[in-house]
Amino acid sequence: MNVASLPGTATLLEDLDKKVIVVLRDGRTLIGYLRSVDQFANLVLHRTIERIHVGKEYGDIPRGVFIVRGENVALLGEIDLEKEERIPLKQVGVEEILEAQRLEQDEKQAKEKIRLKRLKELGLQSTVADYTHDDAF
Repeated sequence: MNVASLPGTATLLEDLDKKVIVVLRDGRTLIGYLRSVDQFANLVLHRTIERIHVGKEYGDIPRGVFIVRGENVALLGEIDLEKEERIPLKQVGVEEILEAQRLEQDEKQAKEKIRLKRLKELGLQSTVADYTHDDAF
């Protein structure tokens, strides 16, 4: 029986032992080797790194073995190892990318405060829910 013809998470069996990228519901990006998957799409990643992107820079935080609950997976895909070497981004150190991420988040929060203040001045309320404090992890 062809694995591709199986329903649901069984199709992930063909990605076992391959390098994959996983984007979580909370926006984090994990890269590692898929070692195990179950019927709920729970994943076990080996030699995992958490990749943080800010602008044209990225930083990798080593995480080791990482277990991901299936309901927290937003996207999963195999990484093309040849193309991975040619990414047009600059790798920086962990401390540098974490500082850049913090500054980016502070800037976004300041812009959101201004937007909400302006809406309030116009007598309007924001109907967009606050997803910054997700319970995804």
